[in-house]
Amino acid sequence: MAPMDDQDLHQRVDDLVAEEHALRERHSDGSGLEPAERQRLSELEERLDQTWDLLRRRQAMRANGQDPEQAEARPTEVVEGYLN
Repeated sequence: MAPMDDQDLHQRVDDLVAEEHALRERHSDGSGLEPAERQRLSELEERLDQTWDLLRRRQAMRANGQDPEQAEARPTEVVEGYLN
């Protein structure tokens, strides 16, 4: 993920959520997702988790007097590992 400020990160979340909702809406009739769509949905969910994690880490760094620009996105395997 390229360096972004909080506003960019919030915009990224909005874009990912919009794509996720559009994908789900196309199949709201119960027709089910195609394999490529399921894969994309999984990618969107991972990117959302990763972006939210980065935003929270930036906020924590700022609250502790550290430079939030030093926060880097963690690999999705790390972020997703919190759920298990």
